[in-house]
Amino acid sequence: MQLLRYTLILSLALVACSSDLLAQPTAKFDPVKPAGDPATFGANIQRTMTLLATSTPEKRNRVRILFYGQSVTRNPWWEDVANDLRKRFPHADLEIENRAIGGYGGPVLINTAEFDLYPFYPDLVIFHVWAGVETGHQEKIIRRIRERTTAEVLLWTSNLRWPKTVPPDGDPQHPDVLAKDAQDQAISDLYFRLGRELNCEVADVRTGMQGYLKKNNLVVKDTLRDTVHPNQLGNFLIAEFVKQHLRYDPSFPADKWKNLVTDVPVNDPRVQHKDDGSLTLNFQGNRIDVIAAPGDAVKADVLLDGKSPSQFPALYYHTRPSPTPVAGRPAFNRIDHRAPLQVETWTARILECDLEKDVLRYEISGSKTGPDGTGDHKQRFVSKSGRVVIEPRMWMVNWSLRYRKQSLPKDYQVTWETRPLFVDVWQSPAVTDPAKEYPTVLAQGFKNGDHSLILKPQTTGKLPVKAFRIYRPPLKVSAAE
Repeated sequence: MQLLRYTLILSLALVACSSDLLAQPTAKFDPVKPAGDPATFGANIQRTMTLLATSTPEKRNRVRILFYGQSVTRNPWWEDVANDLRKRFPHADLEIENRAIGGYGGPVLINTAEFDLYPFYPDLVIFHVWAGVETGHQEKIIRRIRERTTAEVLLWTSNLRWPKTVPPDGDPQHPDVLAKDAQDQAISDLYFRLGRELNCEVADVRTGMQGYLKKNNLVVKDTLRDTVHPNQLGNFLIAEFVKQHLRYDPSFPADKWKNLVTDVPVNDPRVQHKDDGSLTLNFQGNRIDVIAAPGDAVKADVLLDGKSPSQFPALYYHTRPSPTPVAGRPAFNRIDHRAPLQVETWTARILECDLEKDVLRYEISGSKTGPDGTGDHKQRFVSKSGRVVIEPRMWMVNWSLRYRKQSLPKDYQVTWETRPLFVDVWQSPAVTDPAKEYPTVLAQGFKNGDHSLILKPQTTGKLPVKAFRIYRPPLKVSAAE
């Protein structure tokens, strides 16, 4: 066993030193033993797994998956997991994104989630982050996922860390080791509690890695390339312990997820057909899609609760701003507003930047709003129109430049968009592949409750509609929100 350990360490060192070796196939490691009862794995993500497993060449289900967290979530293990899903479920129309941001713990991600996570409205979120346990930020993020979307959540407990103050073969009872261990155990405890309370899946990477190291006579540092980021073995282990939970089991009860997203066929009695060709549907939820059927291209006006969706302020959002000049963070971590938004593109131009004095002044303009005011990154900014609000300490430009010891590039500016989560007019798409779905989001982000939809053709004739898809998050938004 000791020989195995030294052989492994040597092979990892060689991989780290050679770009040629990095291109070689993944090293073979001993298989992992499940951490927990495999018969229970996947119980809380069966809507997603059912969509994947029941996809066929004749019926390609659309599945959207988001990885979210910080730098460890951007390490290669996530691609292993994504590729495994694509290989196992080749007939699913998979859309997989990773929007994790390095260095951003729970207290920061709670801000970026506003433009990264909830508007994306995935079917499954795979999540882990450090920090924000004691402050409640992690719990808020996860609860908001369950309040604002129908996404299932897979939480994975922390990979093992090792302090730089302790040698690789140092005392596991060293205070610095115990401090990190206590932090990671707190995350594990939180995730298992939220798993029980909010029906989240929990992949126990932490316990699984501990068992693997003990079995193979390895130490924590054998899984790391620094103090926290996984090396090749570490990435392998995280991926394996997460993949074990991505399993389909039709014997699991469906009561937890069967009403999260429901399809209402156009010939269902709940859909009222009017003489002018209009379709009316009463429903409960916070999002509704229309799924197109084959037919001639038509246009139809969309009415939500008797109004065009564009009249609902909640159905607009600011996208993630373009990145900092270096270090790849969003230029600022949150954008709010206190006046109704409109679809447009925004630009922030830097007027003054002094890193030594920590000065950053800027001006904001919108493609429709026009010049909208100047601000200072240390002060709350409210634009003249009220369509842009940036709180103090949200800007990351000066931080990134100091972190990388660089100066502000000439003509650097920040851009982002205000986008709609709706259409006022549905343009029916061409249905060219009967195996695929052709959905359009009619409206998303309104209050989770009772609503009515009218789809009214602009010309006479039958609307090419196959079904409506209704999304109803499992939790109501709390009064505090």
